[in-house]
Amino acid sequence: METHTDNQELDIPEFGQDEAMGEKTESQKTEEEMFGGTFETAEEMQRSRQEKPNSKEPEKEINDAEKKNGSGKLFLIIAIVLAALALVYVVLNQTGVIKGESPRQARTPSQKSSRNSAGESYFKKFENPFNKNGGDYVACLYINGVIQTANENYNQKWLLSTIEDLKEDPNNLGILLVVDSPGGTVYESDEAYLALREYKKTGKPIWAYFGPIAASGGYYIACAADTIWANRNTLTGSIGVIAGYSVDATGFLEKVGIKATTFHAGKNKNMLGYNSPLTQEQREIMQSIADDAYEQFTGIVANARQKSIDEIIKLADGRIYTAKQAKSNGLIDSIGSLEDAQEKFEEKIRKDFNNESISVEFLDYKYKYEPPFFNKFFGMISGTKSPAALLDPVTKSALETLAPEIKYPAYLYKE
Repeated sequence: METHTDNQELDIPEFGQDEAMGEKTESQKTEEEMFGGTFETAEEMQRSRQEKPNSKEPEKEINDAEKKNGSGKLFLIIAIVLAALALVYVVLNQTGVIKGESPRQARTPSQKSSRNSAGESYFKKFENPFNKNGGDYVACLYINGVIQTANENYNQKWLLSTIEDLKEDPNNLGILLVVDSPGGTVYESDEAYLALREYKKTGKPIWAYFGPIAASGGYYIACAADTIWANRNTLTGSIGVIAGYSVDATGFLEKVGIKATTFHAGKNKNMLGYNSPLTQEQREIMQSIADDAYEQFTGIVANARQKSIDEIIKLADGRIYTAKQAKSNGLIDSIGSLEDAQEKFEEKIRKDFNNESISVEFLDYKYKYEPPFFNKFFGMISGTKSPAALLDPVTKSALETLAPEIKYPAYLYKE
C-alpha cells in the first residue's frame, strides 16, 4: 500500500508548529512577566521558577500588618464605647432612672389622712413603690447589720429618707422595726433614734421586734418604740460604750529596729497612734468621751423603759441578755414570733380607730445594696467580689488589725 508522509505533516496543529518554531504562547508570556525577563527554552523558565521567590509573600506580610493595625483600632474603639457606656450608667444610676425611681414630689398638708367617727379613711393619692395596692399598711422597717454610714447591709441615708417618707405617707399607719444588729457608731444610732422620735409626733405608733441579735446601738434605736418584742433566742442589751482603742507598738518597733515618728502640734494630737504610748491625761480624755456617751445612752433607755437611771445603770454594764432575762429585767415587753408581734400590732390599730373591720397589710422595707458599676465590672472580669479578695492573708490580717470592723455588740465612737 502506498502512503503519503506529506499529508501527515500537514495534520500537525498550528500550536505544535508554533512551539516547535520557538514562538511563545500567551501563558508563556504571562509567566515571563511574572518571573521577570525572557526565556529561550522551557528549561530556563523552570530554573527561574525555582530560583525566584514567590512574589505573593510580601503581599501577605503587608496584609498581616494591616490586620494587626485594624485589630488595634478595633480594640481602642471597643474600649472607648465601654467607657462611654460606664459613664452613662453612672449618670443614670445617680438620677434614679435605672432603679426605676420617681422624682420625689413635694407633699402638702392636704395629703394628710382624715378619718370619720367610724374609723373609715379618706386619703389623697400618695406615690409609694412598696405599697402597690394603695391601702392602709404598717411598714416593717428592717435594721440589719452594723449601724454606720453605709455598708452592704445598712445605709443611713436610705433609713432616714425612708422614715421621712413614711412620716408623710397618709396610708402608713405605723412602723414595726425589725432589728438584727450588733450595734454600731454613736452618731448614726442616735440620728436614727431621733428621726423615729420625729415620726412619732404624727401620732403613728412604733413597735420593735428583735431577731437573732439586737444589741447596743441596735437596742438604742429600738428605744424609740412603744413596745418591744423579741424572739425567744434573741440576744440583746450590751448597753455600754466603746470610745476608741489604742495599740502601742513602740516596744515591738524598737525590737525590730524601726523608728516611727509623727510630727504634730498639740501634745495630744497623736494620741492613740501606734507609735505613741498612751499618757494618763490621754486616758482621762478618752474615758470622758465614753462616759458622756454612756450617760446619754442610759438616759434614753431609762426614759424609754420608764425606769430610774439607777435601775438602768445596774443593767447597763455592757453585758448581753437572753430574751427571757431581758423580759425579766424590763428591757423588753414580750417574747414571741414576728407573726405574733404583727398580730398584736394590728389589734392595737383596730383598737385605736375603734374599728374591728380595718384590714392592715404589713409591707417589708429592706435596704438593698447596689454595688458600684466598676465593682460589678471588676468582679465579672476577675471572678472575685471585690479587690480586697485579692489581698494576701498577711496583708488582709494587718488591715483588719489596724481598722477592725464591729464583730461584737458595740456602741462605738469611730472616725
